[in-house]
Amino acid sequence: MPDADELVANALAAVRGTDVRQAERQLDQLMVGTGAADGTTAVDAALLRRLVRGLGRLWPRGWQPVDVDRITSRRLDARAARLVRAAMAAQRRDQAEPVPAWWDDQLSELGATEGGGSVLAGWASREGLDRADALRAAVDTLALVESLPPIAVLRPPPGTSGAALPRSGGSARSGSPMLDRVRALLAKAESTTFPAEAEALTGKAQELIARHSIDEALLAAGSERGDLPGGVRLSTDTPYAGAKALLVQEVAAANRCEAVWSDDLGFATVLGWPADLVAVELLYTSLLVQATAAMLRGRAERRQGSGRRTKVWDESFLNAFALRIGERLRTATEAATDAADQAAAETAGAERLLPVLAARGEAVRERLDTLFPGVTRHRLSVRDAEGWSSGTSAADRASLDVGGARKPRQVPGRPDPR
Repeated sequence: MPDADELVANALAAVRGTDVRQAERQLDQLMVGTGAADGTTAVDAALLRRLVRGLGRLWPRGWQPVDVDRITSRRLDARAARLVRAAMAAQRRDQAEPVPAWWDDQLSELGATEGGGSVLAGWASREGLDRADALRAAVDTLALVESLPPIAVLRPPPGTSGAALPRSGGSARSGSPMLDRVRALLAKAESTTFPAEAEALTGKAQELIARHSIDEALLAAGSERGDLPGGVRLSTDTPYAGAKALLVQEVAAANRCEAVWSDDLGFATVLGWPADLVAVELLYTSLLVQATAAMLRGRAERRQGSGRRTKVWDESFLNAFALRIGERLRTATEAATDAADQAAAETAGAERLLPVLAARGEAVRERLDTLFPGVTRHRLSVRDAEGWSSGTSAADRASLDVGGARKPRQVPGRPDPR
């Protein structure tokens, strides 16, 4: 009789194949177990060991806990994602090498905490699964984890020294009085029903984040730290993944960052300096909520008898919204930069701002070339003039609150309305 590890390997190989009957037979063998008195427990332990080992191999290949959680939910379901969280908690318990604080922060935010007893049995009980369904879901989850490709390493994973990597990737959850003020403005701007009030609130928020970014740039110019630009990954799940990627790109460009879209993996990677990455993350999250709400309102107000399909109209709306928002953001950023540069020029002996920003921008582009040498551009099409016009108008009303072995990643290009 095969041992537990061999049973798991056989079931995994069968699930990866095309013979459905063979896969079911191997799952049945898992159900039977090793034939020993503790055969079921041994199978559960073997599944967990292999899942933990698979997760451990992902971390040096660029994956972070939030990335694995997101793609598991996307390609499988929320139930499988909860199993991955339990496995990550089990791995963290036995991790001997140094673990950065941000890693534990991600696990905590995901709720990746381990209970007592068998991880697999405890998960199955919480999900209300019988043993057959639990084993099938566990093998599918293991197959996904072991199939994930290398991606860009944005932050030092556990057990590394962090040499030649950024010390901070930036996070919209980082606490500071300035960010607290920005979030408060964002919450008010999103809740008000008066466009003029939203404009004023978000204008103030944009001013705060722009000043903070400039202050950080000048402070860094006077230090000797050899940091590299960091990065964050933002979800661009369906529906309308291309339009979401375009919004990421427009927000990133307005905040001196670079964006690369991994459409097959469902996220966009944004590279930049920490303060700018915070701005991108907050703005993207807020504007995506505003764009979706405006799209739904606009859809309800469309002319009766319109011949265009809703999906075509929605895509055109969101693409137009993204491009117009990008224009507004760049205008605001340029105004703040010009004012700050003039102020610096009037201060005796002050560091001029524009050369500092130019050097930082070049560092971000170099980081892009290093991490994504095969990047390509992808042009999006807009096929509904009515949706385009409505999306542009909605963007004018939107609040600017700041609250491996794969195909080359794609940066969405500017669409052509047709």
